[in-house]
Amino acid sequence: MPYAKKYYNITFMSKTSKKETVVVVGLGYVGLPLALLAKESGYNVIGFDINKEWVDMINGGVCPLGDDEKVAKKFAQFRFKATYDKDDITQGDIILVAVPTPVDEDQNPVYDYVISASEMVARTMKKGTLVVLESTVNPGTCEEIVRPLFEREGHIIGKDVFIAHCPERIDPGKSSFSAGYHIGNTARVVGAFTKEGTKRAAAFYRSIIDAEVREMKSIREAEAVKILENSFRDINIAFINEIAQSFDRLGIDVLDVIEGAKTKPYAFMAHYPSCGVGGHCIPVDPYYLIESAQRSGFEHEFMRNARRINNFMPIYAVERMQDALNSIKLPLKGEKIGILGLAYKANVDDTRESPSFKIIKHLRKHGADVISFDPHVLHKCDSQSLEDILARVDHIFIATNHDEFVNMDLSLLKKNNIKVVLDGKNCMDKDAIEALGVVYRGIGR
Repeated sequence: MPYAKKYYNITFMSKTSKKETVVVVGLGYVGLPLALLAKESGYNVIGFDINKEWVDMINGGVCPLGDDEKVAKKFAQFRFKATYDKDDITQGDIILVAVPTPVDEDQNPVYDYVISASEMVARTMKKGTLVVLESTVNPGTCEEIVRPLFEREGHIIGKDVFIAHCPERIDPGKSSFSAGYHIGNTARVVGAFTKEGTKRAAAFYRSIIDAEVREMKSIREAEAVKILENSFRDINIAFINEIAQSFDRLGIDVLDVIEGAKTKPYAFMAHYPSCGVGGHCIPVDPYYLIESAQRSGFEHEFMRNARRINNFMPIYAVERMQDALNSIKLPLKGEKIGILGLAYKANVDDTRESPSFKIIKHLRKHGADVISFDPHVLHKCDSQSLEDILARVDHIFIATNHDEFVNMDLSLLKKNNIKVVLDGKNCMDKDAIEALGVVYRGIGR
C-alpha cells in the first residue's frame, strides 16, 4: 500500500486539504519539480520567483529546466501559475521556500536568499500558514535566523505561523545512486518548532509523495539530516579519490579493484573517483556543518580534510594530463586541449560548482590552449559540436560523462589525430582507446 494512501487519515486530521493553495518560493532545480509535484497531487499551486524571465517562460509554456527530461515531461502535463508579484504569496495556505544557499569564497554559508525570502513571506502571509524551508542549511539556522524574522513581524510561532524544515532531496538527471527514485517516491524527513507544526508538515508531504515521511524530534535534527547525507558522500568520495592517486603510482586499476570489492554483499558501498566534485550539494553542504560546529567550539578536521582532497582533484587531473603529454614528449604549454563537458554531472545542464571551470583555469594557467564543448550547455562553450572540437584540438579531456561522450564513435579519435585522452570520469573504454594508438589516462587507471 503506497504511503500516501496509508496516511490519508492523518492527513485529514491534520487539516491538510487538496483544496488548499501551495505557494513555492523559488522555481529553480528544487522548487520547480516541487511545484509540479504539488500540482500533480491536486493542490492549487502558485510559483514565485524574482527572475521575471523565468516566470514568463513558465507562464508561456516553456520549461526552464527543459534539459531534465523528467521535469519537462511533468511540466507539459501539470501547468501552474508563476508570479513575481509578492502579493500573490498571501494566497498560500502552505508556503514552501526553496531558494539557494551557497557559500562564499571563504566557504562560509551565505543565507541572503533565505533571509530575503523569509522576510517577504513573514510580511505577506496570512495567519495560520504552514511555512516549510526546503533549502539546505546548517543546524540551528531556523532557530537563529528564520524564526526571529517572523517574530519581528509580530507572528506567534505555533499559532500565527507553523515553521518547519524538510530538506530537499533532488537528484537531477540520471544517477546510479538514485536509479528508480524521483521526487515523488523518495522518503523525506520533517521537523518543526511545535508538534502541531511537525504533524502538519508531515501530513502535507504524505499527501504528495509515495514514500515514508519521518517526523524528527526537532527542527535542528531535520536540518542536520541533509548535512549528514552529503557529508557522508563527500568523505567517501574523498577516500576513493585518495585511493585513486595512490593506485596511479602503484600501477593498479582502481575500477577493477572497486568491482572486486563490490562482490562483498555487505559492509561496502561503491564510490568512484573523478576529476572533481560538483553540484550544489556535496561540495557545499559539509561547510555548513563545519561552520556551525566551529561556532560551538568543535573542529571537523576529518570533514575539512575530505574537502581539501576533493578540491584538489581538478588540479590532480591536470597533472595527469601533463604526465600523459610528457610520455609522448610534449609539454602542456601551447597544446590544444578540448574540454568535453561543463556540467557538473552527466546529461544535465547544471554547471553549479562544476570542476570543469577549475580544470580550464588551471590548464590555461599553465599555457594550454583550451576549447570547450558541452551539448547541454552550448551557450557557455567555445565549440558547438563534437565534430568541430575534435577537428580543432590535439587532445581531449573528458570532464563530464555525458552519453554523447561515453557513446562516441572512437574511430573519430584516430580520424582527427587525437593524441591524448584524459578521462576525468573513467567512463571511456581504455583498451579500445589505447588500441587506436592514443594515450589514455584516467583517475586511478
